[in-house]
Amino acid sequence: MWIKKVGITVTALWLLVAGCSASAVANDEVTAHEVVEQMTVKLVSTIDQYRVGFEQDPQPFYLALEGLLDEALDFKWISYNVMGPYRKQATPEQLDRFVMRFRRDLVETYGGGLVAFGQQDIVVLPPNEDLSGRRTVHVLQEIRGEDGNYPLQYTMGQKRSGEWKITNVIINGVNLGKTFRNQFIQRAQKFNGDLDRVIDDWSVSSESGA
Repeated sequence: MWIKKVGITVTALWLLVAGCSASAVANDEVTAHEVVEQMTVKLVSTIDQYRVGFEQDPQPFYLALEGLLDEALDFKWISYNVMGPYRKQATPEQLDRFVMRFRRDLVETYGGGLVAFGQQDIVVLPPNEDLSGRRTVHVLQEIRGEDGNYPLQYTMGQKRSGEWKITNVIINGVNLGKTFRNQFIQRAQKFNGDLDRVIDDWSVSSESGA
């Protein structure tokens, strides 16, 4: 399954997540690339803080990670996009419940892998064109380890307030937004359009609920 194949690139996803803290964007002169470069250390510090006690009690780390994600990802936009055409059929309560379910599952699915973060080089590639005035940009990053280099591409949208938020990630050629949306549609078909069952059964792992 693709989740097992991405390996170290999962770490890069969360490193960028930490780097896009809303509090880091003081004004719209700070570019998405600069935010990534300046704030990567934030999550690394969180990992170091909770690494020792993780095996005994992972919940404090998950809560801290979830707080970072809330600042960095546009969870509402991403979750609605994952629901695809079924979003229009969902009630407001179902929409809210899926956002919460999607966020928590994402944290717990990938969070455990972060405590094993090693000493790889993480490089944010400079833009190859002028991005001035754009509200949507792509930030390219490479994870450089002993087993090779892994490319990542982050789609980041700028809010009217000036905040940069992640709206999608492509890891080593795998488009996570499209992958999750396909999973949701498949499960909705499996449960004959019963969105409550889809939400209750949801997991970003392709091995669960399929």
